[in-house]
Amino acid sequence: MTYRILHTTRYSYSQPVTLCHNEAHLRPRSLARQRCIDSHLAVQPAPALLHERTDFFGNAVTYFAVQESHDMLVVTASSRVDLEAASPIDCDASLPWDMVGQRLAQEVRLEVLEARHFVLASPFVVPNPDLAAFAQPSFSAGRPLLTAVHDLNRRIHREFVYDPNFSSIATPLSEVLTLRRGVCQDFAHLAIGCLRSLGLPARYVSGYLQSVPPVGQPRLVGADRSHAWFAVFDPDRGWVDFDPTNDQMVTDQHVTTAWGRDYSDVTPLKGVVFGGGAHTLEVAVDIEREGDGLVSDQ
Repeated sequence: MTYRILHTTRYSYSQPVTLCHNEAHLRPRSLARQRCIDSHLAVQPAPALLHERTDFFGNAVTYFAVQESHDMLVVTASSRVDLEAASPIDCDASLPWDMVGQRLAQEVRLEVLEARHFVLASPFVVPNPDLAAFAQPSFSAGRPLLTAVHDLNRRIHREFVYDPNFSSIATPLSEVLTLRRGVCQDFAHLAIGCLRSLGLPARYVSGYLQSVPPVGQPRLVGADRSHAWFAVFDPDRGWVDFDPTNDQMVTDQHVTTAWGRDYSDVTPLKGVVFGGGAHTLEVAVDIEREGDGLVSDQ
């Protein structure tokens, strides 16, 4: 199916901004099951400089600088993406989780060498004994890797409360673990921390979740604005994605924008401003599945 995505970010400043430099991770990736047909970034006021690059993880990054005085910055990313349904995965057929470390150490395939980066600590996710202890009930000796991860994914969904008012990007992962609440990026970081604490490669994935529930069924949590989930590396299958916020493996409703070690690598929009005083932020995401009506997630 084909999706049209409109992602609008609006910063309003109490005092004029004289200069800003920004980076955006807003262009969806092209993958085996996902093809970015087209993507365009519009910036108001018009930037004096704008160029694109590919980062270390293969994500598209747009840099722009606005060099005129302004009290509002509006960034609108419009994309069109083709997405195919994933083939079912037999989690019980995956290799034992406690053999993954041995495979990582012995194999020299490029995919395996790249996966080793995702075992290490990152700015928002530092492996520790508390995270390993939380993960341990899911990872009994010899249990298939994806079965164990599926169980961890379900436990996070069951034991943690989705609370959009609880956390910010500065909230420590230890606090999320202790208070058992957070939002999609917290749950992704939590799962990644658990897996890395057991020596397993795990990465953070950002994107969108299109949610049109059947009549009478609840709308999926996390479809507002952008969404986040995680992927674990299986040496036999490659990267396999899980969504702990909604207790599911990633489906054809998940559009992938970027991935990295954690949120800091794939922030949708970040930058430096000169001036501005206090500011307010508004983000709205509209997703249209071709043939359906517009879904406005604001």
